[in-house]
Amino acid sequence: MSVLFIDTDCELPYERAEEVGITNVIKMPYTICGKEYFYDLGKTYNAKEFFTLVRQGNMPITSGLNSEIYREYFEPFFKLGEDILYLSFSSQLSGTFKYLDIAIKDLSAQYPKAVFRRFDTKSISMGAGLPIYVAAKMHNEGKTNDEIIDFLTGFIKRVRCVFSPSDLFHLKRGGRISGASATFGTMLQIKPIIRVNTEGKLVNTAKIQGKNKMLNSLADEVIQNVRDIDKYPIVVMDADSKADSIKISDKIKASIPDADIWIYDIGPVIGTHCGADTIGIIYVSD
Repeated sequence: MSVLFIDTDCELPYERAEEVGITNVIKMPYTICGKEYFYDLGKTYNAKEFFTLVRQGNMPITSGLNSEIYREYFEPFFKLGEDILYLSFSSQLSGTFKYLDIAIKDLSAQYPKAVFRRFDTKSISMGAGLPIYVAAKMHNEGKTNDEIIDFLTGFIKRVRCVFSPSDLFHLKRGGRISGASATFGTMLQIKPIIRVNTEGKLVNTAKIQGKNKMLNSLADEVIQNVRDIDKYPIVVMDADSKADSIKISDKIKASIPDADIWIYDIGPVIGTHCGADTIGIIYVSD
């Protein structure tokens, strides 16, 4: 039997996960105000409360899971000798997978009849969530794990994930830019355009002065490059800045009336590293 696993760094909203029958969800941790939480795809998460705390100067932190927690997730399915497919976020963005590897090595030795595969979506947030949503539909249709992996190998190259953080100091804290760049960039209202590249790494590809220009730039990119709008949605993600999401959505809709646009919250794990008022877009291109 084939078993599908995902993790919450894909940020596929729980309503969508339930829609396609995803039940095996690895919850990724974050800590804020000294208390640790495990993100549950938004079922108990309040984006406004989280980002209000961030705006007040409370700095959240994230951490990986240890090998014992991974073992707890997977051992019941190893015992049954299942064919397990874990669709994960990008390996380039976390060190947590070295602990997963330890757990899987031990479980594979203990339960050799089980088959475990991890497919790296080479993205994060709904850049991973959108391929996972499509893959779960294939799983429900009876497609094999080999067929799902073959499809995803090509499909993830078409999924664009681009975002712009409002506060450059979160990028500075994560080591993405220097302190001086963060200071002067914030003063000049510089909005970086950051993409997840084909290797699953974050790359700063442009700098735009002013929020309105940045929002228009993101919308224009989608209008020019989106494909297969009859098959796949356009996803707009925001960190407690719904007005910006609606502005982008309205501009896209004006040019592409038939577009199916999903607007969702950025979760706390991703939000820890991008900060409040970040805006992002995920769409399918050529």
